[in-house]
Amino acid sequence: MDKPIRKAVRCYLIKDNKVVVTKYKESNKKAGYYEIPGGKIEEGETPEQTAIREMKEETGLKIRNLKYRGNMTIEYPNRIFDFDVFICNECEGKPQDFEENTSEWIEINELLKKEKILSNIMILDRFFIKGLIDDRYNLKMNIQVDDKENILDVKYRLEDKENKNRKRL
Repeated sequence: MDKPIRKAVRCYLIKDNKVVVTKYKESNKKAGYYEIPGGKIEEGETPEQTAIREMKEETGLKIRNLKYRGNMTIEYPNRIFDFDVFICNECEGKPQDFEENTSEWIEINELLKKEKILSNIMILDRFFIKGLIDDRYNLKMNIQVDDKENILDVKYRLEDKENKNRKRL
């Protein structure tokens, strides 16, 4: 069975060991879960434009100086999300509250201890974060999850931008 693939972005706004996250409110089917801002790439939009738009829509923050970091796929039993991954550390404004979610700065170590986090947050773990914050690499990550967001398998590699060497972790 072919699974439908949704092309989207995730943008990790990181500064001083903190990251901006959204947290879904009770009106959402993922109520209580923490998420990294991002969303579907609209027709005629570049992935970078999507990251900027989604960050503004989901957090109220205006971001600058995005850096592309690679690709992450998250495979559910019946669908696949294919994410272009960006990082930035410059923004204007403060995280805001919206109808479906709140947004906030949170210490990365504190976030990783939360019970309800979506699988794309695992890239912030000390083992994986190098591919996100080190300018020398692009990352390639595949995460398999079940319908309850439990992680079943992770494949991860870093690609050295200069040498084109692949480093599997």
